[in-house]
Amino acid sequence: MKLTYTSYLKIDELTTLQDLKSNPPEHDEMLFIIIHQTYELWFKQILHEFSKLRRELESGNTWNSVKTLRRILTIMKTLVSQVDILETMTPLEFNSFRAFLGQSSGFQSLQFREIEIICGLRLPLMIEAHKDNPKHIEILETRMQESTLWESFGMYLSKKGFSVQPKRENEIGLMFNPSDEIQKTLIEVMQTEPELALVCELFVDFDEGLQEWRYRHVKMVERTIGRKKGTGGSPGVKYLKTTTNHAIFPDLWAIRSEF
Repeated sequence: MKLTYTSYLKIDELTTLQDLKSNPPEHDEMLFIIIHQTYELWFKQILHEFSKLRRELESGNTWNSVKTLRRILTIMKTLVSQVDILETMTPLEFNSFRAFLGQSSGFQSLQFREIEIICGLRLPLMIEAHKDNPKHIEILETRMQESTLWESFGMYLSKKGFSVQPKRENEIGLMFNPSDEIQKTLIEVMQTEPELALVCELFVDFDEGLQEWRYRHVKMVERTIGRKKGTGGSPGVKYLKTTTNHAIFPDLWAIRSEF
C-alpha cells in the first residue's frame, strides 16, 4: 500500500481516540481530551529529547547539547501556551462533564512523572499514583536508576576539566541538596568559560520554564474548580501550589547573587 500523509501519521486512528464519556455528550469534553492528549504527546517528545540531551552532555558535546536544550525550551513554551486554550472553558462548562471522569486524574500521568524523575525529583506520590499498575511501577523504578539531568550536566563539566560530582542525598524530594563546593565551581565556569556558561543559562531557562508551566497549570485548575479536591481524590490546588517554586537546579539559582 502506498504511503500517504494519512497512513504515515495514522490520522484515521488518531482522530478516533477522543472517546467522550459524558452522556449526553458535552461539547467541551472534546477540548479537554484533545488538550491532554496533546500534552502527553509533548511529554513523549520531551522524554525523547532528554535521552539525546543526556547523551550529548555526557559526551561533552556543547553545541548539540545547546541545540537540544533550545528545542526542549520551545516545547515548554508550547505547553504553557496551551493553558490559554483550556482557560477558554468556564467552571460551568468543565463541571458539565467532570462527574463522568471517574477516578481519572492528571496525577496519574506516567510520562510527567518520568520527566520529574529525570529532573531529579523523588516524591512518594510518584509511586502511590501508580500502585495498581505494575508495568508503570517498573517503568518509574527503571527511570530512577537512570542519570538525572543534573548528573549528566556534572559529567559534561567534568569532560571540560571541572570537578563536579552531584550526590544523591534525598529520597523524598529533590535529590540534590545545594552544594557550596559545586557553586564555587559554577561561579568559575560562568566567569571563565562562555560556552559552558551558555549551557548553564539554558539549564536555568528550563528550570524557570518548568516552574512557569506549573504556575500556569495551578492557576488554571484554581480558576476552574477552586479548592475542590481533584478527580480521583487528589488534593488538587492545595498540592499543586506546593510544587510551583521547586527549583530543580538550586545551585544555578544560588550563584545569581555572586556576580
